Amino acid sequence: MAKNPSRRTFIKKSTLAGAAAIFAPTIIPSTAFGANDRINAAVLGVNGRGQSHISSLMVQKNVQVTTLCDPDMRLLQARQKSFKEKYNSDVALEQDIRKVLDNKDIDVISIAMPNHWHSLATIWACQAGKDVYVEKPGSHNIAEGRKMIEAAHKYKRIVQHGVQLRSSPAVQEAIQLMRDGYIGKVYMARGLVFRMRGDIGDKGLSPVPKELDYDLWTGPAPMRPFTENLVHYNWHWHWDYGNGDVGNQGIHETDLCQWGLDVGLPSKITSMGGKFLWKDCKETPEVLTSIYHYPEEEKIIQFEVRPWYTNNEDGVGVGNIFYGDKGYIVVDGYDKYQSFLGKDRTPGKSGSDGGAAGSEMDRGLGGTDGHFENFIEAVRKRDSSILNGPVETAHLSSALAHLGNISYQLDRTLHFDPKTEKFVNDPEADKMLTRNYRKGFEVPDVV
Repeated sequence: MAKNPSRRTFIKKSTLAGAAAIFAPTIIPSTAFGANDRINAAVLGVNGRGQSHISSLMVQKNVQVTTLCDPDMRLLQARQKSFKEKYNSDVALEQDIRKVLDNKDIDVISIAMPNHWHSLATIWACQAGKDVYVEKPGSHNIAEGRKMIEAAHKYKRIVQHGVQLRSSPAVQEAIQLMRDGYIGKVYMARGLVFRMRGDIGDKGLSPVPKELDYDLWTGPAPMRPFTENLVHYNWHWHWDYGNGDVGNQGIHETDLCQWGLDVGLPSKITSMGGKFLWKDCKETPEVLTSIYHYPEEEKIIQFEVRPWYTNNEDGVGVGNIFYGDKGYIVVDGYDKYQSFLGKDRTPGKSGSDGGAAGSEMDRGLGGTDGHFENFIEAVRKRDSSILNGPVETAHLSSALAHLGNISYQLDRTLHFDPKTEKFVNDPEADKMLTRNYRKGFEVPDVV
């Protein structure tokens, strides 16, 4: 499959199109790393995605992971052991992110911490002069996502959002087909997140493990009594720390919905769902359907989360479908697409990066590796304009998920002003644009 020779220009323009009050990416006037200069990296959060961050950074040319950071020393010691076995190299351990950021020898950080830490860690890192790769979602709430953009530009840092499908040549090709009118006027996108999310039970309260710095784990969130329901993975399903599956797996798809439709934030949002299957400790809905309306653009996004046995749509359980007046395009996962034309659904153009579905290769250009390669190239050149997933995507795709969750929590349709990023005459909803932060872990009003 041939690559578009102007791919980066196209991505830059389509990333920002339709987004109100967004700063354009800038070339950063700072000394670039030479091709032979080693870049030292720290990985923050090493339980799940952090392991992929370690391996993807370590395959980059002249990049060395020198520090692992996590509030849980049990995880740190396990990762240190596996790091030594895999790379025959030592790696430093640190529980406190602030000490990592104070280390002048560290050039870049990658953030795979829980959602409630993503924005603050990014802002702190920018203030400390570090470049940042941050996992999705970029933010835990809408207001702090905007502060990420402000920090990246104020401190002239490279910030890449972990939406790997933006580095997939196949997905880029599908987007270009829509821009070129291949399926006609594209008026609707449908995001699908059909993942097996089962009963997690309720483990109740228990003492904090001695190896865990629970104060650091909690960070910006309210301090709650410790429970294994949160640490480590199941925080995703609790509002203080996570955003449900629309704000977990779903960010890849909210991002692609916006990218494909060439839109930013909507002006009308409605969501409905609930917990219908299990009486476990999850707070976020198991089933969620959200509608995002763009009346001025005459476009609409439908987004659906399902947790258990279900049908796929055109063979896709996690992905996107784009509808035009001449046909539709199905993006399956992270690295393949198929088009269907006319009333007979005649198969049209298709493309694939060649990865097996569900594998790391399914994440574009050799997996997470390719997205990190794009990040490191931008770091070396000090040029944020070549990023495939710039900081603006971290804010916008996350904000779309947050808007759906706010509508669900308030149980009503919401009207939103994309220019001010406030709700229209709705103080109750506006309160949910941000949160109360614990002392010492505040996302600042002025970054």
